[in-house]
Amino acid sequence: MSDTHAPLAAALERLGELTGRPGRLPEVLDVTDLSHRTGIPVGVVVELLSGGRAPEACLAQRVRQRLDFIRETRRRPDGKRYSLDELARIAGTSRQWLSEWRKSGMPGLEHVDRLRRFFGLPAGFFAADEPEALHEALQPVLQSLEAEADPLLRLRECGLVRLAARAPQMNARQLATLADLVEMIITSGQGEGVGEPGEGSGQSGENFANSGENFANSGESFARSGESFGESKVAGRS
Repeated sequence: MSDTHAPLAAALERLGELTGRPGRLPEVLDVTDLSHRTGIPVGVVVELLSGGRAPEACLAQRVRQRLDFIRETRRRPDGKRYSLDELARIAGTSRQWLSEWRKSGMPGLEHVDRLRRFFGLPAGFFAADEPEALHEALQPVLQSLEAEADPLLRLRECGLVRLAARAPQMNARQLATLADLVEMIITSGQGEGVGEPGEGSGQSGENFANSGENFANSGESFARSGESFGESKVAGRS
């Protein structure tokens, strides 16, 4: 098994466990969306998800195929297909150069990056081989299924181990609120993008952990108050 097939095989195995459909992932995953995001034909996506292999192709062939794939799957706001002249302008070059690119499959990096950014394509869209591209596209799906299987995974991934350990003491409402707080903090941190990795995020994680523990303590205190109130009513009746 090649280096690029090994990570994909591991991801497919885990997806099979999480979905309960090992070897039958095309039945439960959106193959059309995966094809759209990777530039891999639907039939090849199905074959790879089923544990098969993609046809061998050199770099030049992949580049040509994915440029044609863009023309077929991306549309202008009016719904029409982009012309070669329009694609050339987007890439910052001439139609003659673009036509030559389609023949040779060897574009300049600057022109490729212009196309990639314009269409919102992932890094490596034109050059990545099929197993590598599909493996990257499956990561959000895998993370979502992992989170469903283990609601506390997000806490542990963020270093909030102490808070995750206290989750069994919380009720369903507290856990739901806690999950919302985690997503809010993570989303806020990603949007700011300030400082070196690990600096601001570590402090935010620590502050969030303290806030979460205070929240847990408040919930426990509220529960104890409710129990005391119930006991008082019973004592009053006796």
